Amino acid sequence: MDDTLNKGNQATAAEKEGPMKTYVFQVELVEEDDGRWSALIPSLPDCSAWGYTSEDALNAVQDTARAYIEVLIEDGDPVPNETTKAVSVIAGSEVVVVV
Repeated sequence: MDDTLNKGNQATAAEKEGPMKTYVFQVELVEEDDGRWSALIPSLPDCSAWGYTSEDALNAVQDTARAYIEVLIEDGDPVPNETTKAVSVIAGSEVVVVV
């Protein structure tokens, strides 16, 4: 039997879990002494990444945050809701994560 016909009756994992959600997090972005950039999301403990440019660091922390949130959801834990803007950030240093 043709696999393409069978796929019509099967829901993907994302479809079973419901609609995708979008999260926006403030990112603390710091240029290190060696010229690399560090990015961390204060509202997601231990969620950080680095890159050779600020853009690389933001892209890396976005991927890290996506994985972090996927694990929270899989484990049934709540996703932190960022309600304060107490972190000093460089303009444009936010990441959007769609899960």
